[in-house]
Amino acid sequence: MVLPAKNEAEGLRRTLPALRALLPQAELIVIDDGSTDATAQVAVELGAKALSSPYSMGNGAAIKRGARAATGAVIVFMDADGQHDPACIPKLVDTLNEGYDMVVGARDWSGQASAHRGAANAFYNWLASRMTGHKVMDLTSGFRVVRADKFREFLHLLPNGFSYPTTSTMAFFRSAYAVAYVPIPVAKRVGKSHIKPIRDGIRFLLIIFKIATLFSPLKLFAPTAIAFFVFGLGYYVWTFATQHRFTNMSALLFSASVIVFLIGLVSEQITALTYKKDA
Repeated sequence: MVLPAKNEAEGLRRTLPALRALLPQAELIVIDDGSTDATAQVAVELGAKALSSPYSMGNGAAIKRGARAATGAVIVFMDADGQHDPACIPKLVDTLNEGYDMVVGARDWSGQASAHRGAANAFYNWLASRMTGHKVMDLTSGFRVVRADKFREFLHLLPNGFSYPTTSTMAFFRSAYAVAYVPIPVAKRVGKSHIKPIRDGIRFLLIIFKIATLFSPLKLFAPTAIAFFVFGLGYYVWTFATQHRFTNMSALLFSASVIVFLIGLVSEQITALTYKKDA
């Protein structure tokens, strides 16, 4: 089990004993992301392995370090702030054993930190579902169980900030790895959240588009090309009806639609080559 932690000494005092009681033989790895409190000390005292960074590198960086250090075939990722219930782990693992490669603990609306966070996550889920062609129930949940070898395939894609769940989920879908969602309860976190809604919300949105262009380019470029074409056609109809001529703006919009679509096609071919594995 990998728990990224930054100034989560109090949360670990609640989470680690529960994990040890439930899974006494499990490997517990706490990634201390440059904490200024006793996070690493508490982790060691409670029987976990602590990997400390000299400075804060970000949640995603902690996840990458933990994934490299884990020795098991299956890795459980969960927050150290006490929000995630360790009792849910057997259910997630059982679902993984049904033939899935990643199982995500999906929060409902009551599990969101606030109304605006819930609305933002609902939008992210909808957009990611459109991009991947699969139902995404909780794009940003950090409580998930994965097959270690498959997860490590995408470590180089994971950003160092607060968006490893977004990237890993969309990467698994694009690579035809089976993903399942299991509803989970979420408790109130211990301590203060390190996420800044506006800054990290914009980052999440940008990451979705970046991952979409990396994994499913046409899902992004094709609608954009169609939009340019529709605007061009509409403008042409209006200018023809009012001025009886074909304007430069209409030509520009039509050209833009063709160019954007061709860029999408080329990007799709590059993506296919990227994911072509050697025999």
